[in-house]
Amino acid sequence: MRQFKSLFYATLFFTFIALILGGCAKPPEEEKAAAKGAMDAALAVGAQNYAPADFSTAKSAWEQAEKFMSDKKYEDAKKAYLSAKQAFDQAKVAAQTAKKAMTEEVTKAVAELEDSWKALVDKAKKVENKMKTDLDSWKADSKTFEDGLKTAKDTIATDPLKTKKKIDELKSIIEKWDAKVKELAAIPEKPAKGKKK
Repeated sequence: MRQFKSLFYATLFFTFIALILGGCAKPPEEEKAAAKGAMDAALAVGAQNYAPADFSTAKSAWEQAEKFMSDKKYEDAKKAYLSAKQAFDQAKVAAQTAKKAMTEEVTKAVAELEDSWKALVDKAKKVENKMKTDLDSWKADSKTFEDGLKTAKDTIATDPLKTKKKIDELKSIIEKWDAKVKELAAIPEKPAKGKKK
């Protein structure tokens, strides 16, 4: 009986120790920090805007890891954080590639836009005397265009997505006035008053 009690207490003690050690798995803080660093780096290059699908995949992996952490499923959380880090790294690279391509695209578009505006201004000068009722509107839109063009040029390197949106706004000003100038150019000149044949 004594041996039985000793065996029972020994078994109970070792079972208790096993439960404590099994339940004390450490949270994967190192993996979490690495994944967070990768997420911050992806956000810094604008991955949410330039590589939204890749960023969304990475964000889902991060959220899954966080859920595992709150459920104290540390081994699953560790794997999910590693996946999240890899996905954020991939999103960062994809964003950098997309941003570079867009920078090249908008640089070319801004130059073309500037040329189109200069050509429009030249055409507008030829019909200036027919523009009397539209002159104030032309001056206001000209200022808006010049300011917008400056903004577009200033944001090419830092935020080509913003530049792209600005280009679309400026194109609408050119289209509006190009149509108006063509309309005015089609109106025949009135003969000067007071001249007799």
